[in-house]
Amino acid sequence: MFLVEGFIHSLRFFLGKLYLIAVTLGGPGLFFIAVADSSFLSVPEGNDFLIVVLSTGQTWERMTYYVVMTILGSVCGCTLLYLVGQRGGSFVHRRIKEDKIQEFKKIYQNWGIWAVVVPSIMPPPMPFKIFVLSAGFFGLSFLKFLIAVTLGRSIRYFMWGILAVVYGQLVKEFLENNLHTLGFLLFLLFFGALISYVLVWNRAKRKAFDQEIT
Repeated sequence: MFLVEGFIHSLRFFLGKLYLIAVTLGGPGLFFIAVADSSFLSVPEGNDFLIVVLSTGQTWERMTYYVVMTILGSVCGCTLLYLVGQRGGSFVHRRIKEDKIQEFKKIYQNWGIWAVVVPSIMPPPMPFKIFVLSAGFFGLSFLKFLIAVTLGRSIRYFMWGILAVVYGQLVKEFLENNLHTLGFLLFLLFFGALISYVLVWNRAKRKAFDQEIT
């Protein structure tokens, strides 16, 4: 228990220092935090929180600069994960049956870029990185992937930036107190919709198969 508490304390201290450096650097700090958070290092709510902190009391032009730097960093980080998913195909193929891979691939292809756009908009605990890796593994074209990530991240980060300029400190307090709850509710909503879609798709597939037999 003591070790867990010590780890949590150290993690909070590290994240606090990381946020302080990012705030000091401004746009470049947001860029590097976004690269890290969207690739191999999780920085919980870091991008959203930093955009709100830096954009509060600022002009629209300054807010736009912060948001664009964050979007660029996130796209770069996601691209790294996409390439990992793309190159890790042989590893997965050796461990998962081909028919299962093809089944998941069809589901992913039916969703298209929305399988990346929707998760990229949603806050934690949405496992966004899984969808980014899947985009590379299941062969979503790189151009479509870039469009999807850029669109999703733009919606998410511009939303926080606009709210920070308009409402200022109120948004910061809301983010600190309610982001986890909001993220969890959206997470449940998304996966409820996903499960419903899969069930409907399987039912339609089974019906089409029965009609072919008869």
